[in-house]
Amino acid sequence: MGQKTNPISNRLGIIHGWKSLWFNNYYLNVTEDYLIRNFINNRFLNKFCISTILIERTINKILINICTSRPAIVIGKKGSEVNFLKKKIKKIVNNNRKNFFYFKKNNNIKNLNIDIYINVIDIINPEIDSLLVAKNICRQIENRISYKRSIKLSIINSMKMNINGIKIRISGRLNGAEMARTEIYKDGFIKISTFRSNIDYGFYEANTKYGKIGVKVWIMKGEIYNKNKDLKHFYKFFFKKRKKKYIFKKKKYFFKKKNIFFNKKKYFKKKNGKKKI
Repeated sequence: MGQKTNPISNRLGIIHGWKSLWFNNYYLNVTEDYLIRNFINNRFLNKFCISTILIERTINKILINICTSRPAIVIGKKGSEVNFLKKKIKKIVNNNRKNFFYFKKNNNIKNLNIDIYINVIDIINPEIDSLLVAKNICRQIENRISYKRSIKLSIINSMKMNINGIKIRISGRLNGAEMARTEIYKDGFIKISTFRSNIDYGFYEANTKYGKIGVKVWIMKGEIYNKNKDLKHFYKFFFKKRKKKYIFKKKKYFFKKKNIFFNKKKYFKKKNGKKKI
């Protein structure tokens, strides 16, 4: 059931939240999110320190939260790196919006004066973050360290942090072999199919001389029995609306919109306090 899907997208709205929060202009915002994430990842490509990038939007503001294991590299000397990122991201967003409005053939180009805010969030335990574990293994493979040793060391380090289980899958031309193969290494237990299990998933590729090697990591951090509090308000809002529309009684049903009473035997309209059969 849950073995072929992405475990994070499979649990959206139940345990996990969304990595980008915005509304309306789907085509424009999706392309901007892709370009922003791609630029930040390429900027710190050799550092192997960035895990997730969270994006929030209002009408004239974009807030970017960068989760890293090395915040000093992302901030730079006296915040020089953050200021550079702001300038470049503003250019990327403005160029994308100009092309979008030109394609739509609108002469009025709007929302080009955008304020960009960047927050750098420190990850205290990088051994638990699945994407950072995958990046660490790929970095060691690129430096010609044996993949078995790097995987076993990362499993031992992550199991010391009191997690339930970890699974690592590596595939490609391992040790430069002609035939590509896949290998799986496990420790502890991982319940992939249950929605309440809090699973973190990460994927990364190592570029070697003999081809690409892909690494997938699953880390189970426990089980969440109650729904996440940040996601509860969506469900509350939905049920409140339903209660206002209909008032249920034993035999009669009163619909507020149409202003009609309905009985099994009789059917009559009510207008201005007068009954018409």
